[in-house]
Amino acid sequence: MSDAVPETPEAFEAAEAAEAAVEHDPAAPAPLNVPRTPTGNAEVDAQLDRLGDADHLATDGHVEVYEDVHRGLRDALTALDARPGPPAPSPSYDQRAPSPSYGTRS
Repeated sequence: MSDAVPETPEAFEAAEAAEAAVEHDPAAPAPLNVPRTPTGNAEVDAQLDRLGDADHLATDGHVEVYEDVHRGLRDALTALDARPGPPAPSPSYDQRAPSPSYGTRS
């Protein structure tokens, strides 16, 4: 196909109609325009933004994007579990042997 302008009005109308058919093809992928609210977690937000890639793919291409996003979200969740928590409390006394003063009370 060339980028030349059609020479006849009929050719121009045909080219315009063909372009309109391509732009308004109901079977073509169309963005869902689902709003994505930021979570504040950079890793999660990046995965949610990745969901937008599915907007421009045919339905059979969605699975790859969804699996990729699921994997990324699972990794982010696993990373939260791997972070160290607060230190365990230290025992205030030795719990193996009772104090001798407990057995000699009067």
